[in-house]
Amino acid sequence: MKNLIFKSILAVLIASATTVRAQDYPREYLGLPGDNLNLYAVMDLFRNSETLEGFERNLNNPASRINNLDLNGDNLVDYITVSDYINRKVHTIVLRAALGRNEYQDVAVFTVQKLRKRKVMIQLIGDEALYGPNYIIEPLIAKRPKQSFYSTPIYADNYSVINNYYTDIYEWPVIVYIYRPHYHGWHSAWYWGYYPEWWSPWSPYYWDFYYGYHSCWHPHYYNWYHHWDRPRYHGYHDFYYTSIRQQSHQVHQNITEGRYRDTYGRPEQRSEGAALYNRTRAERGDPSRRPSVATEARRPAGQDAVRNTESRRRPVATPEVRETDRRATETRAAEERSAQARETERRESDRREAVERAAEERANQARETAARAAEARRSEVRTSAQERQPRPERR
Repeated sequence: MKNLIFKSILAVLIASATTVRAQDYPREYLGLPGDNLNLYAVMDLFRNSETLEGFERNLNNPASRINNLDLNGDNLVDYITVSDYINRKVHTIVLRAALGRNEYQDVAVFTVQKLRKRKVMIQLIGDEALYGPNYIIEPLIAKRPKQSFYSTPIYADNYSVINNYYTDIYEWPVIVYIYRPHYHGWHSAWYWGYYPEWWSPWSPYYWDFYYGYHSCWHPHYYNWYHHWDRPRYHGYHDFYYTSIRQQSHQVHQNITEGRYRDTYGRPEQRSEGAALYNRTRAERGDPSRRPSVATEARRPAGQDAVRNTESRRRPVATPEVRETDRRATETRAAEERSAQARETERRESDRREAVERAAEERANQARETAARAAEARRSEVRTSAQERQPRPERR
């Protein structure tokens, strides 16, 4: 009896401790690497960018405090490249991290689809390895009340979600840029071991500090963007997911082994992150002025990471190096265009085969219908001939 009572008390204590621990995390917490790249902030940065090149630069700028990803575990923030894959009127803009010489992991992807004049549909879809399935952010803009639909608030209290299927976002500078007549796509020129001169990786923040900083932006984020549960672009799976998406075995293994858990467990730093937001509020118009941050808020980097920082900086650009890089960039762009052309040709071939099969089926049906009609006519002729034959007289 005493043993039963002891076990009951122990179970209650464990459940209470688990409940308290679960309550330490806000609703935005995923428990996945994507916690360290706030897609609401990424969408907001995209909205305020003029070009994809500028968007990539600001995304990797430490002053923006948006990129906090360290997927390869070297205690340095990973550089995120941006590349645009065009399929007719749809732009699939891929955010990808280079984790090694031949190791890549897609982080998220924008799908931008032009529906009709000055009507563009856009979504930001987090990669399922980093965010779980169907983690999607899209704009929340309603200029005419008749186009508004209200539903349950998502991720925020006292904020109504307005879902507009056709979102009038054509005025975004980056949208105007990618739909210019002479725009033919843009692909980042950077890769593992070769980065822009201004890039110098830094140690990432602990997640609680990062969350505390961005939590002060929640009223802005949730006033302009909201969560959705499925891709709206019907070609997302066939065009991107099965042919363009890059996955890293290293990231999958790190998630399985729980190596990303070290970023959590510092709840006292949320207030420090919020304090940083308050200190920088007056300086937000000048991204070059970055106040100092307490080193305790950053995850410590070992000596190997420091050496790796030096090895990941861009070498001095001589004319020969620039020419080699230009050729390499052109080669990669040509390979990507060739891959897109092959994919387009494959889809066109499938379409032609489908049309031919449908035409052949219609021809077969027409032949069968004609054969049945001929048989029916022959049957009618036989019946008519039998009716015209004289009947034998009865004796």
